[in-house]
Amino acid sequence: MKSLGAAALLVLTTSGAAAKAEKSIKAARAWQNGDLTPECTVSPPQRPSRPKKPELLPPGQMPRRRGGKEKKNRIALLHAIAHIELNAIDLAWDMIARFGHGMPREFLDDWVMVGADEARHFTLLAARLRGLGASYGDLPAHDSLWQAAQKTSGDLLARLAVVPLVLEARGLDVTPGMIKRLEGFGDAETAAILKTIYQDEIGHVRAGARWFMRLCEARGLKPEITFQSLVKTHFSGTLKPPFNILARSKAGLPETFYSPIAEK
Repeated sequence: MKSLGAAALLVLTTSGAAAKAEKSIKAARAWQNGDLTPECTVSPPQRPSRPKKPELLPPGQMPRRRGGKEKKNRIALLHAIAHIELNAIDLAWDMIARFGHGMPREFLDDWVMVGADEARHFTLLAARLRGLGASYGDLPAHDSLWQAAQKTSGDLLARLAVVPLVLEARGLDVTPGMIKRLEGFGDAETAAILKTIYQDEIGHVRAGARWFMRLCEARGLKPEITFQSLVKTHFSGTLKPPFNILARSKAGLPETFYSPIAEK
């Protein structure tokens, strides 16, 4: 593993969830230590390798998750977030492997950082699940995140618009409410993990916004209009208020981007 592209490919082709997270962290450390060249001339897989469990279901067939304080409900919440974070590891390294060639080093730095953060998040969530007597893979999950990646696999601007600026930004909207409920249930340990994730996700959205703006400027495109057009074309869902306008603005995502195309 001499290049960043090879490191990205190794993470993407690792099937075990814990091993994928571990390799993500090790690859990030190797990059930060100067042990990897910036070469990214690899062909990423259309789908990353994943463990045999959880069973993947269409979103409409997922069991309805309840928000009560019972342990089974908190396990279901943690499992769903852990699945998002595992997908996010692959999304970060796919960004590098698929779009990193010819991009500035700062671009690579940003998505290596995101990949390491997502791996740490998954590791924290998996450990908390074990503390509650459960494991990642015990419950079904859906595949909509990777479907979004496949729809944007040919266009970096579309990937930035949909993944960090729609999907990760949505996390900024819903996570504070989750933290408040968990604290109300007396589950300070899980709430603390979500606080860590929330703070890191602001940085991830900021990275997406920064590169979206820079690419639009380089291509002579108007960022707001371009974002709205790409979301309408490549995102199959809807943008649902209420939005965490303060956190989104802190991350460099102005309300004028998403408000005009949000669900009324």
